[in-house]
Amino acid sequence: MTTIHSFPPIISENAHTLILGSMPGIASLTAQAYYAHPRNAFWPIMGELFEAGPNLNYEDRVGALRRHGIAVWDVMKLCTRTGSLDSAIVESSIEINDFATLLEHHPSINRIFFNGAKAANSYRRYAPTTVRTAEVTTALLPSTSPAHASMSFEAKLAAWAVVGR
Repeated sequence: MTTIHSFPPIISENAHTLILGSMPGIASLTAQAYYAHPRNAFWPIMGELFEAGPNLNYEDRVGALRRHGIAVWDVMKLCTRTGSLDSAIVESSIEINDFATLLEHHPSINRIFFNGAKAANSYRRYAPTTVRTAEVTTALLPSTSPAHASMSFEAKLAAWAVVGR
């Protein structure tokens, strides 16, 4: 088992929407980039919604999300896990990121979308509720992970379209 750490958030002063994953997988940790697995649907979906697709280099994708007010982070600050699957996360090892401070410093964030059930369940279980977190609308979206291959790209894109509204 390995203790792994998440990345700093992708965020800008104009952020209004926060997308939360659970914890970066091995490909992302190796690349030091969010959603780096080539079969993860996150960047193709972001390309359709915000012109931040995998045809751009990583920094340009990040810049496009920032310009559109989209922030990206993970629910977990650190955890112990073997491999990349959320199911391998040792529940007792989870430390949560500081959402109260992030939301306090970015008062324009009014929506949080969870990239998959593990992100949503971990946030709801471990993130402390504050006045600010209670004001933010949250919604679960289907995981963009290649492990969630039972759902087509088109179905994921249709579900994720709410982020672009």
